[in-house]
Amino acid sequence: MKIVIAGAGAIGGYIGARLARAGADVVLFARGPHLKAMQERGLRVISADGDPGEFVVKPAVTGDLASIGPADVVFLGVKAHGLTALAPQLEPLLGPETVVVSTQNGIPWWYFHGVGGELEGYRLERVDPGGVIDAHIEPRRVVGSLAYFATDIVEPGVIRHTEGNKISFGEPDGSKSERLRRIAEPLIAAGFRCPINARFRHEIWVKLLGNVAFNPISALTGATLEELVRHPDASRTIREIMAETEAVAAKFGIELPISIEQRMAGAEKVGAHKTSMLQDLEAGRPMELEAVVGAVVELGDKLGVPVQTTRTVYACAKMLDAKTQSMKSRPTREAAR
Repeated sequence: MKIVIAGAGAIGGYIGARLARAGADVVLFARGPHLKAMQERGLRVISADGDPGEFVVKPAVTGDLASIGPADVVFLGVKAHGLTALAPQLEPLLGPETVVVSTQNGIPWWYFHGVGGELEGYRLERVDPGGVIDAHIEPRRVVGSLAYFATDIVEPGVIRHTEGNKISFGEPDGSKSERLRRIAEPLIAAGFRCPINARFRHEIWVKLLGNVAFNPISALTGATLEELVRHPDASRTIREIMAETEAVAAKFGIELPISIEQRMAGAEKVGAHKTSMLQDLEAGRPMELEAVVGAVVELGDKLGVPVQTTRTVYACAKMLDAKTQSMKSRPTREAAR
């Protein structure tokens, strides 16, 4: 099975590194200093929890998707906002039966294909502006996945793994298909736990319940998960956002199998962990706001569900993101002379 990691950052790179270590046929796609470092020195993984420990692999790495050829499985390793640029480049990878695995946080672009009812085929403008992703990735190819491990790039070519080894999979139609088992097989051999969930759309909302609140507030405050849970005012705001998100999900029949208090307790247990959104902010990267927070605001507006607290935090985080990206692109005085 030929596997391509289209976006070998913290999540995709870690998946690719463990697959390569287990002997899988895997190709990593990356750009910039990270690509150069992997080409020159390989990809190093440092695991803080001792599993699988520190190791270096030298898989096939490229900055040119067209050079790879058709794949059996393509993992979309970029953040949700990066898919509009990536999707049009995927054509050389897509053979007749190529499966595309989405790994993004938040509500994915494919979510409303096959749901039935009034939202059948609905396109979230904040997730897929202009329908670019949908136009280049056929719904029949898509398999959903959610990563439950914490990783970050500490320097080009080096990924730090903090905790976790679970990747959950699901078919949009809820079936436990043969292709899911084929995808999970090399990942299990690489040391991942890979449950297949027949109610994958529910699982998306369970993970979103935490991300929609913790991620933007952590970016605004610089706080870790345990700090947010233990701060009286911040935790109250987090609970309000979670309650609004629950109400949006309930509007189209999603009853979450976990309570807000259980989600808060789970976050506190993770401890002094920085959310991916805070990591992106600190690294000067765009934050994954739209699929995680903007989508909830958009759905709340469409379905007539009040989302005032979510909207307020979203607006503040969006302004912070825009300001950060503007400052990053602004030339220094010395460079401008």
